[in-house]
Amino acid sequence: MESITRILQAKKKSKAALLVAIALVVMLQLSSHITTVIAGFPSGDKRMIFVQMEALTGWPAKDEWDFEHLGMSNHPFIKANYPHHEGVWGWGDVADQVVMMVRNIRRSMVEYHDILWDIGYAKTWEDASLFLDNLYSERPPLTDFLAWRDERVMDEVHWYGWFIDYYMEGGLLRDIFTHKTTTKEHWDMLMMPTVYTRAELDYDLVVGADTVVTDAYDPNCATVTEGCEPVAVISAENLRDYTRGPAETTLIANVFLMAAYLHRIIH
Repeated sequence: MESITRILQAKKKSKAALLVAIALVVMLQLSSHITTVIAGFPSGDKRMIFVQMEALTGWPAKDEWDFEHLGMSNHPFIKANYPHHEGVWGWGDVADQVVMMVRNIRRSMVEYHDILWDIGYAKTWEDASLFLDNLYSERPPLTDFLAWRDERVMDEVHWYGWFIDYYMEGGLLRDIFTHKTTTKEHWDMLMMPTVYTRAELDYDLVVGADTVVTDAYDPNCATVTEGCEPVAVISAENLRDYTRGPAETTLIANVFLMAAYLHRIIH
């Protein structure tokens, strides 16, 4: 443990030393059975985190929908869009901590549409699975993006900010479009956007404009050992940058180092 810390804290880190340190850290995580949710807005570059972890450890990440439809497993990294409507809390109570990836909103929207186009704008896991071979194979026509942008982007901007609030506030229940704290009943409706129209989800209609709402939290967060508030927030832009990237990667490594250390103290 101390030797890894010295490597990570060295003022002048070589890329090789950094990779060795991260590999050791992640192996500690795996040996401690620490499961990490990698949360982010759809197309928010979550892949940049879990691909590094997969390469260093040889252990694969697993998507939240695969947990939901293919069954539970002991994968140490969970890729999640929840609570966005493209996500689902499919992993039950196996998570120990959350790391959140945040990407520039403009690029997120463009890439989000690109993936939707790749899978034929599928609404279900079963339908999306039929188009997986199309992912990242070609770019959609500009006319298709513009049509989607005009219909969906302003709503998705609300989802983007609401998603960040959800994790940074530890799962506090808020309305998507007003960002007011809301009730569990209203929250449950918001989690079924294909069942209810936006008009039917209107805050004033369901909750009431003058209703005093007591803060409530997503009960799913109680199943995460460290709660839903992220133990680290990673910048996609920093991680990609040649100058700032090593420091951002070190931040990921430090998350796992601390988690493994605390696990060993507790147990």
